[in-house]
Amino acid sequence: MNRKSFVRSLVPAMLGSMLVRPAAAQEAGWPSRPIRWIVPYAPGAGTDTTARMLVDKLSAALGQPIIIDNRGGAGGAIGTDAGAKAAPDGYTWTFGSDPPFTINPNLRKLPFDPRKDFVPVSLLAQVPLVLVVSPDLGVSTVRELIDMAKASPGKLAVSSSGNGSSGHLAAEYFKAASGTDMLHVPYKGQAEAVNDVVAGRVQLNFSAIGNVLQYAKAGRLKILGVASQRRFEGLPDVPTIAQAGVPDFEIAAFHGLLVPAGTPAAVVRRINEEVSRLLQSPEVSARMQGLGFFPVGGPPERLEQLLENDTAKWGRLIRSAGIKPD
Repeated sequence: MNRKSFVRSLVPAMLGSMLVRPAAAQEAGWPSRPIRWIVPYAPGAGTDTTARMLVDKLSAALGQPIIIDNRGGAGGAIGTDAGAKAAPDGYTWTFGSDPPFTINPNLRKLPFDPRKDFVPVSLLAQVPLVLVVSPDLGVSTVRELIDMAKASPGKLAVSSSGNGSSGHLAAEYFKAASGTDMLHVPYKGQAEAVNDVVAGRVQLNFSAIGNVLQYAKAGRLKILGVASQRRFEGLPDVPTIAQAGVPDFEIAAFHGLLVPAGTPAAVVRRINEEVSRLLQSPEVSARMQGLGFFPVGGPPERLEQLLENDTAKWGRLIRSAGIKPD
């Protein structure tokens, strides 16, 4: 090879090296400025509670402020869409939950693709739902509720935070598994749906534990069962719904952390490592479990698998129950 040919052969390698080094340097210096964490629900929601439980310690671990950006509306779609369209540089995170990521893709066309526009970072927690009834209903067990529903088909009303919400799908799943017929009453939010059970205007609801625990402790709601494989430690006397008479009944929401597709893999790994370490700490684990959340963590693939499985599961339930979008 003559000198001219040798020089020509070096040019592509030099250019490639020049292109790689800035990206590598950027990843190595991440984070160098504040991070925005989009929570696509209003302050005070269960998702917001989880994010705020983690944000200060994650900020300390990463050495930069993490600012929670509550962007509610359209069942989580507005905030999630903003997260999907953010720059893939690790400075915008999106809080993931069932409606925008695994339920709504089966119901309506979305302005984003939950699977293609995001990269999973960590499964933060699984949130089993509980079955609550008005104390005025006069039932103390799941079996008594089923017997009452069968004796008066269509008479009992089950509230939810909206058509196609996780609470609505849990109710449809329960009706199918127990062979009962109940009236679904959708509300504009979970707070309204729970309040009307407390007031006795509707008879039952499926909810995250955190939304109803204070009412249950005050005797204004009765928790009949937990829709998980194991009992909730804070309510040791409350059976799982499967134990109470509906075999294999299990339904849970999820809380997850995702970033825009194209975010550097090294940044994703760093966030995952810090989140997983935090979820394993006794303090955070105890606080989450006290609210009825089961902390998870683990590699990004764990959240990826859940998204795939739950999207398929909700799709089957939506089709079998004939649920249509609003």
